[in-house]
Amino acid sequence: MQTFTDKKTCTIIGAPVQTGTNVRGCLMGPDALRTAGLSEALEDLGYRVLDQGNLTAETCAPLDHQNQNIRHLSETCGWIKAIGQSIEAATQTSDIVILLGGDHSVSAGSIPPQAKAAADQGRPLFVLWLDAHPDMHTLDTTVSGNLHGTPVAYVMGTDGFAPYFPALEHIVPADHICMFGLRSVDPAERELIAERGIETYDMRAIDEFGIVGPLSRFLKRVAEANGHLHVSLDVDFLDPTIASAVGTTVPGGATFRESHLIMEMIHDSGLMRSLDLVELNPALDDRGKTARMLVDLTASLLGRTILDRPTLS
Repeated sequence: MQTFTDKKTCTIIGAPVQTGTNVRGCLMGPDALRTAGLSEALEDLGYRVLDQGNLTAETCAPLDHQNQNIRHLSETCGWIKAIGQSIEAATQTSDIVILLGGDHSVSAGSIPPQAKAAADQGRPLFVLWLDAHPDMHTLDTTVSGNLHGTPVAYVMGTDGFAPYFPALEHIVPADHICMFGLRSVDPAERELIAERGIETYDMRAIDEFGIVGPLSRFLKRVAEANGHLHVSLDVDFLDPTIASAVGTTVPGGATFRESHLIMEMIHDSGLMRSLDLVELNPALDDRGKTARMLVDLTASLLGRTILDRPTLS
């Protein structure tokens, strides 16, 4: 039974994870977002903000896998378990749950409890994946061995994750996932996208058709299914000229206005229940510019309008 105050409640959870990447620095992401004023921005929008601080990983026994490229498997599994438990508890008392990463492996911990929370209400979970990469490798197909490239394949219930990652109580069907902003896809991921029929809009599609039509159709599907929406926003979704603080920059990403338009449309839909902000690497930032950009986008996502937006010095 959920209990809420008169204000909508937003729970913030930090997951300082960098075991899923080979570029150090994104473990500082949660605190950089706090320093950039995330809580204050949400409070200004009328939310009651509960910041639970930063998690620590569970201790897992060493895990061996036949793919010798894999890095930090047991440590990443420990993080996934800790994140999952914390998110599951937060869904019981919050209108919105925001997970601050950390690398994108954190979504393997954040999405499953949201699928469970939706199922407990008799509703499906849909995922909007905003990323330059589809992150659809399995433990067998990853060549880099970086586990931030695996969460989507995992939450879909793709073979090859057992007995390493936690068993899934509820999977996210492939037709409940929509990806925007793709521009770096490996052959194994391309095959899985085609096999599962995932709805994808790479940057060429966005160039040709824009944001409004494709996103409106997806949000309409979520609404018609009475679904919950989880949004996972990777810094590299954005063009590096406006958001440089990420270890996996890919030229040609979303512009300032394209990204804000997406956020504003999601807010207008009233469908989002949870959010990941991932891959922010403050060591690569320019005086906190990218962190402030993510805070600004989150504010748009949760209700800040153009008329409310302050002028920046």
